[in-house]
Amino acid sequence: MQYSYKAKNKKGEITTGEMSAQDIDELSSKLSRLGSVLMSSEEIDKKKGNIEISKILKRVSIVDKMLFTRHLGVMLRAGLPFSRAVTVLAEQTSNAYFKDILLQVKEDIQKGNQLGSSLEKHPKAFNSLFVNMIRVGETSGNLEEVLDILYVQLKKDHQLTSKIKGAMMYPSVIVFAMVVIGALMMTYVIPSLLEVFTDAGVELPTSTKVILFVSNSFQNYGIYILIGTILSIYLFLKIIKTNKGKRAFDYTLLHLPTIGKIISKVNMARFTRTLSSMIASGVPIVKALDIISETLGNVYYQDSIRESSAGVQKGVSLSEVIKKYDKLYFPLMLHMIEVGEETGTLQETLKQVAEFYEDEVEQITSNLSAIIEPVLMLVIGGGVGLFAVSIIQPMYSIMETM
Repeated sequence: MQYSYKAKNKKGEITTGEMSAQDIDELSSKLSRLGSVLMSSEEIDKKKGNIEISKILKRVSIVDKMLFTRHLGVMLRAGLPFSRAVTVLAEQTSNAYFKDILLQVKEDIQKGNQLGSSLEKHPKAFNSLFVNMIRVGETSGNLEEVLDILYVQLKKDHQLTSKIKGAMMYPSVIVFAMVVIGALMMTYVIPSLLEVFTDAGVELPTSTKVILFVSNSFQNYGIYILIGTILSIYLFLKIIKTNKGKRAFDYTLLHLPTIGKIISKVNMARFTRTLSSMIASGVPIVKALDIISETLGNVYYQDSIRESSAGVQKGVSLSEVIKKYDKLYFPLMLHMIEVGEETGTLQETLKQVAEFYEDEVEQITSNLSAIIEPVLMLVIGGGVGLFAVSIIQPMYSIMETM
């Protein structure tokens, strides 16, 4: 990718230019070798349409937060004041909604507020995990180190999410295409073929009758089927937002073959990675657990972490509390946490567990993609074969009566 950048050299002079790099890390490394410190950067040829869309959706992507965290740490190390650093970041972001937030943060900082307090006013962009780590960094005086930890945390979370989305993208596109093509054929192609069989008065096989019934349904009630499908999806999304609906949905996902393992490992990876990052930043473990319980995606993992926080607050070790949820957490993780507590290396142990499960998720999603492709081919082949038999059989019957 090509980046435009602003950097400060050893003489303190501000320089600008363009450079190609795979990501922000490589760009920063290249400039560092040239004796300059990266202050801000932006991908060239970004689509301008994203600006207005971001305002409408009011969404800040994890990539936006990654860049903000990375660049803020670099600029603070270079000696820029908070307000100046945030101003530069607001100017270089392509997300208009995020830009408005950063400008508001800058105004708060200029009024004498701390960065953590300013960020807390924008929960849609910065969750409690982000805000509390920033506050700890400000209190302890190691904000630059905390920003580095936050950047790694966001980067790993982004990579984990991207792997899962990437694995599901191919089958989703294929299934969607199959449904659309099938609906169009049932509405416009099949009726003309089956009309010939009906006029000939031949006995239709069961499979052909089923296709005829589906085709007639699409022709006569197509609009109602479409409306019913949309309403069903809408109701489903509304139901899973309720407490009971969310619990039922998460329970079902956890008990699905393969999918359940992926969800478990993703939640364990996020839990251990986040807890390791917060301990490294100096956040007390009880407070860290309370915050993490709000960030995990599955409600059953949220409950287990919330109850673990209450247990740790009473003086029980984390490993002992977590053991009660052996159906949610794998034995390896339980043993590793116990070893980390006994040896006083919990932070490093949690990081190793996170890396292990992140690698496991990557392996499973890679295998899943390899398995889904032939399965989809078999399904498509089976559908085409059934369709061919349903059409060819009546044709033979017509030929016999001639």
